Amino acid sequence: MKRNTLFVFLLLLSACKYKHVDKHIDNESQKLKSYKIAFGSCSHQDQPQPLWDEVVSESADIWIWLGDNIYGDSENMDTLRAKYLRQKLNPEYQVLMKQTKIIGTWDDHDFGENNAGKNYPAKEASQQELLDFLDVPMDDERRRRAGVYTSYDLGDSAFQIKILLLDTRYFRDDLKMLNDSIVADSVGTILGDAQWVWLESVLAQSTADVHLFASGIQFLPEEHIYEKWANFPKDREKLLQLIHQYQINRPIVLSGDRHIGEISRLDYQGQLVYDLTSSSLTHGWSEHRKEPNKHRIGNIVYDMNYGVLEISSDGIISGYLKSHDQSILEKTVLTF
Repeated sequence: MKRNTLFVFLLLLSACKYKHVDKHIDNESQKLKSYKIAFGSCSHQDQPQPLWDEVVSESADIWIWLGDNIYGDSENMDTLRAKYLRQKLNPEYQVLMKQTKIIGTWDDHDFGENNAGKNYPAKEASQQELLDFLDVPMDDERRRRAGVYTSYDLGDSAFQIKILLLDTRYFRDDLKMLNDSIVADSVGTILGDAQWVWLESVLAQSTADVHLFASGIQFLPEEHIYEKWANFPKDREKLLQLIHQYQINRPIVLSGDRHIGEISRLDYQGQLVYDLTSSSLTHGWSEHRKEPNKHRIGNIVYDMNYGVLEISSDGIISGYLKSHDQSILEKTVLTF
């Protein structure tokens, strides 16, 4: 009888021991984690670049180029290559390269021509120059197919951030013009068929906690007369519909191009979508003109700026636009 009692006691002691271990593992997996993502656009390789020291001091997990990474504006690949090299050899940018993962997409000036789209004749060669600048491996799928779109995952199974780099140049229809002004094209496309198939497939399968869409041009603003997704309303609406259809967690667009910074927000069928615009790293507007944007929260940023997202695994996300001394020009807590 004593022997049986001792056996039962040992079994209970063993069960308690393993229960304690399981609890310890659960606590480890539930520890809060934080991620910092820095981003920016519009860096002229021949102008002073005072922001890199500040970006380096952020110690971000990732830097995302949002386009106009250089001002190439040429069909000559030797010219583009030389300009990329000048940008890449900037001493402060070299420091960033050594400490931070760098990814990105392009816009028109690094694509090769102002406001260019699918009919830019050197786009295939230009794609390889961008990939070389970003040190993309030769076995990466973007080396073999049209367009620089792709996705990256940051985090782990407990909390994951999905970064979708969109290509708003390679497949984009030509802009529709009226009296030298851009007008909406109700049937034209920005992303093109192949990229849409890829994007919907990624979104349909994604279980990530946060989704970042990197776009060379602004997604939410509708009123200004420059390049934007609203010039192609069918594609803009399609992305909003996909975000809603697949109930995409915490959708945030990161955009560049405009030589201003601003934060926009849209309630789309009860789902909030944000657009954080950071531009420019080297040069801004010559005058601080007003510009309507019914989706803007906060103010326009006219100073040179870069963007930062701080994302915590408890779901708290803060977005900043910062200047050369790391002072905060605009800040918002992104609620969903």
